[in-house]
Amino acid sequence: MNSLHRRRSTLTSGPFRRLTTQWRTVAWLTLVWVALWGDLSWGNVVAGVVIACAVMVLLPLPSVATRGTARPWPVLVLLARFVSDLFTASFQVAALAVDPRRTAHGAVVGVRLRNPSDVYMTLTAELTSLVPGSLVIEAHRLTGMLYLHVLDVDQAGGIEKVRADTLALEARVLHAFATNDELRAAGLYQREDADPVAPRTGGGRPGRATGADEGTGT
Repeated sequence: MNSLHRRRSTLTSGPFRRLTTQWRTVAWLTLVWVALWGDLSWGNVVAGVVIACAVMVLLPLPSVATRGTARPWPVLVLLARFVSDLFTASFQVAALAVDPRRTAHGAVVGVRLRNPSDVYMTLTAELTSLVPGSLVIEAHRLTGMLYLHVLDVDQAGGIEKVRADTLALEARVLHAFATNDELRAAGLYQREDADPVAPRTGGGRPGRATGADEGTGT
């Protein structure tokens, strides 16, 4: 009886549970394998499944604990502002590239985020890097610091404007996905941010006060 219980526990925990809960990742890796080989055959599909399962078991990604919840209206605001910034920055970079009279003055700017959660830091960094003219070159998860390379700091409005824009982006991310407690810790909580459902329990780190390191010109 005890051996049967141990066998069931093994199948519902560790690598076996990872495979059953992340079957979408296995399917995606299999699709990538088949696409790379360019051969849609049973043998190639089976080989892709085996390789995908081996990757999931031998090279597991660390789990990221989050208690967040999505708020529809702030999510729409976040996406709309991102699209607007994307088009605006694209035209600005294009104008800088075709105008021989203008010289870009690049800079590396450090920004300390309010909440150093892995999820929110990643979202902020990715959305920042997707906008032309700015690129996150380093992120410190323990301190909540992002280091951005700005193509033309003068065109961006200066170092302080870059920091303010980055913190404003983080605020939109937090309003869209953070819990009430996380918003309060970041000093961003508003009554309209009340979660539509009770937040799920899980890990997370408290927010930090806003701050920034000095930018360095390049």
